[in-house]
Amino acid sequence: MDILGHDVLRWLHVLAMTYWLGGEWGVFNASRQLAKPGLSLDERRRHMETAYRIDILARTGIILLLPLGLNMGYNLGAFSVDASWIVVMWILFGAWLSLTWAAYFTRDTDLGLRLTKADEAIRYFVIPALLVLGIWSLVGDGPFAYDWYAAKVTLFGLLLIIGLILRVIMRRWVIVFRRLDSEGNTPELQNELSSTLRLGMNCA
Repeated sequence: MDILGHDVLRWLHVLAMTYWLGGEWGVFNASRQLAKPGLSLDERRRHMETAYRIDILARTGIILLLPLGLNMGYNLGAFSVDASWIVVMWILFGAWLSLTWAAYFTRDTDLGLRLTKADEAIRYFVIPALLVLGIWSLVGDGPFAYDWYAAKVTLFGLLLIIGLILRVIMRRWVIVFRRLDSEGNTPELQNELSSTLRLGMNCA
């Protein structure tokens, strides 16, 4: 095992976790203003933009946590694969991260909504895979050699479910803000903002 390389991965893992947790807390606070009835559309947009700029850091952090954790698990012998698979893994996660950033830069467009849905679709595959492999390793003869590692993988899969709910909520807000532009602040849209914000806060 490359000790120096593992130490670098561990440091990056802590950094990614910091950006993820700190980012989610920032989004939580910035988005609380969106549903205030007396707030103008411009003010709501300002808070929405702040939430999105913070959220991309949280998204980046949580995506990077997975390949970093898998790479460290490989170094520690938590599972056995050919080293070439680790390279392939990083390429795939690099593509996923690029997609996430592309969705961020185009977030106010139809293309941005499609890219965001593609990002969500990846999670629909990753989450069940992590849960199945983690639980299988805990209760049976799964691929992970250490129970503590299998437990972390399972927990991460559960956290991704919460993250997915928050991602869907923010995508929904883009559509709501488009309607606010054309229809004004109707009771229906105000209720949509309030209910989705309440759901997001409960998840966070």
